[in-house]
Amino acid sequence: MPTAAAGLRGFEINKPASLRPEDLPAGFLEFFLPLHRQFTPLQQELVRRRGEVLQASLAGKKPNHLPPSPATQTDWKITLPEWCQDQRNQMTGPADDGELVVKMLNSGAPGVMIDLEDSEANFWENLERGITNSLSALRGELSYFDKKRDKQMTIQPSKTVIWTRVRGLHLNQKGVIPGKPEELASGSLYDVCRMVFAITPEDVKKFKHPLSFYIPKSESAEEALWWNDLFKALAALKGWPADYIKCMALVEAHPLAYQMEEYLYNLRDHIIGLNLGRWDYMASLIHFNLNDSDWVLPDRNTIPHDVKFFQNLRELMPEICHKRGAMSIGGMTALFPSREDPELNARALAVLEKDKKNEALAGMDGAWTGHPDQNEIAVNQFPNPNQLSFRRPDSPRYPDLRPIPHGVGAKTIAGTCAAVRTVIRYRNGVLNGRGASLLDGYMEDLATDRIYRLVIAQRMKHTAKVPIADDNGQPVAHTPELISRLFDEELVNILKNPRKPSEPGTDETFTRARKIAEAMILNGEIDPI
Repeated sequence: MPTAAAGLRGFEINKPASLRPEDLPAGFLEFFLPLHRQFTPLQQELVRRRGEVLQASLAGKKPNHLPPSPATQTDWKITLPEWCQDQRNQMTGPADDGELVVKMLNSGAPGVMIDLEDSEANFWENLERGITNSLSALRGELSYFDKKRDKQMTIQPSKTVIWTRVRGLHLNQKGVIPGKPEELASGSLYDVCRMVFAITPEDVKKFKHPLSFYIPKSESAEEALWWNDLFKALAALKGWPADYIKCMALVEAHPLAYQMEEYLYNLRDHIIGLNLGRWDYMASLIHFNLNDSDWVLPDRNTIPHDVKFFQNLRELMPEICHKRGAMSIGGMTALFPSREDPELNARALAVLEKDKKNEALAGMDGAWTGHPDQNEIAVNQFPNPNQLSFRRPDSPRYPDLRPIPHGVGAKTIAGTCAAVRTVIRYRNGVLNGRGASLLDGYMEDLATDRIYRLVIAQRMKHTAKVPIADDNGQPVAHTPELISRLFDEELVNILKNPRKPSEPGTDETFTRARKIAEAMILNGEIDPI
């Protein structure tokens, strides 16, 4: 049986090659270090508890609802500020791409989420460039030179709400503690502190809305308390009102689906709403059920958008959010439009319209997109400005959030090959500094890469019970030997076929990407670190 090559890893902890205190903004370390000593130890403990919940699920004790509490039994409400009443579309993209950030902010989208996490490669240079761009965007100062127009393009005045997605609690930062280059600091803490530290009283007066963050990858309501305490501590240090910092949070982990109301309650002074991060949620659902052969998923692009494990959650989230006065936002449609391919463009926009209409009918107040051409269609599917009054009197409070996907999609060797091909190409993008890559019309980021690696892993794990068919309908045993052969074959196909100029990489980086991607699967390397 082949084994992963020693020393190959897909995830490395973010660390600058070298960093002197003077390389950071003057005074930042004095601001950051007391917060690091206060908040990083609990962040590390929360991540440890996540591991316990995952292991319990794999042993048969699946995530479930919490006992009744003030969060679910008392009358409390979140007041939605006027500046964010309309979030019918939140456009998203990597923070380190300044040109894209300007284009998103000029797209007319009601909201823009500038991303320091999944769509940005987690390298020091990318992170620092992303933080700089985020701050410049908030101040309205970011620009880029447009060669076609032969002019400098600037951010146009608008009511667009700017959100910055920082790294989740699972991610650590090295190299920023003086004299202790290997000491772990919370990536979440570092990102938020870099943003907050740089904001001046003059900035606050100019902003159209308070400093607003997107919280990713939470796995429990308890984690909301960490964010709540951090936001209040930072506000106190800056002399802001205690509830000044606002946020939205993604529901991307299966355990959190059972604790949404408690999560809102614990962050009620700051939170505006929840977002169903569907692709990470799908990955998490596979991960927490990895030992269950009933959860071997079909080929990803044969899973309907309204599959029950999405739809039940998609309908529960607006019910909980609207009950408490918060917004409910839908997820990203992976198929992207193309101005060079009319057929793909028409198909992508038709899929987008159908997907967003389904989310609107489920009660969502808006959704995510990643391309300016998607904005108008997405916005038009949702009532203006929101659906906060949308309630289902007969909606079950505790629906089945783990409905087994029987009779859904197709499980084929072609789907396995597509997964192998995608993880190679995605990892090649990462090696070339990209956290998101447009591949065959689909925008693939860390979430979809994680789905594909998990799909391959579960097909290998349950190959004796779950048949994966070839073109003739015959089962193909998904052994490690087969997976290695498919990785070899897909690499050959990638290297021999012409690549678009938009896809970076050399034969060497694709070959390394192939080795790393297979090693991650064989080593069970699922979550970033």
